[in-house]
Amino acid sequence: MPVEKSGQSEFDFEYGVDFGQHIEAFDPAYAKVLVRYNPDGDSAMNLRQLTRLAELSSWLREHGRRLLFELLVPAEPAQLAKVGGDCELYDLELRPELTVRAIAEAQAAGVEPEIWKVEGLDRREDYQRVAEKARVGGRDGVACIILGRGADPAKLENWLRQEAGVPGFIGFAIGRTIWQQPLRELLARKLDRAGASRLIANNYLRMIAIYVGARAAWS
Repeated sequence: MPVEKSGQSEFDFEYGVDFGQHIEAFDPAYAKVLVRYNPDGDSAMNLRQLTRLAELSSWLREHGRRLLFELLVPAEPAQLAKVGGDCELYDLELRPELTVRAIAEAQAAGVEPEIWKVEGLDRREDYQRVAEKARVGGRDGVACIILGRGADPAKLENWLRQEAGVPGFIGFAIGRTIWQQPLRELLARKLDRAGASRLIANNYLRMIAIYVGARAAWS
């Protein structure tokens, strides 16, 4: 269950100080936060976010509940300038290290998720670094998954192949890549509901097959 205000650049609670009451009322398997955090971003905003996230993490631990932390690391203007404005090069060359740093800073602030949900990475060694940081200091039970970010299927398939079998990574949680185009075709009346459902299911099953196959190949 998400607990953040949707679409905000800075994490804050949807229900303010009453966040705990809403978690208890809905009794989710995980409380989820989506956080935009760049270690080289606005330091005051980062501190405010970490303070709120540490409050949430502490409350969840005290109440025997679990946290899923969805981490986005948007590029700062100076970082984009460093790679000539190339977003894909930012993702390849800069974002992996920034992701590791963001996890470390959250941990240092007392934020302790059971699952880190991170943006897809292009290199296997970057997944390994992220997982090692997520599990550092005896956090052996912490797991990582990747999000889809609406990427085209070919890019997402590469992310899955690179992630599969990395110790600490346990899978993926993707959305738009599998359902966005079928939904558009449904709304345009190019597909009926049953056809759209089949296409979404097939897209999802294809990603599962790619992931399971890659995991077997790496083992």
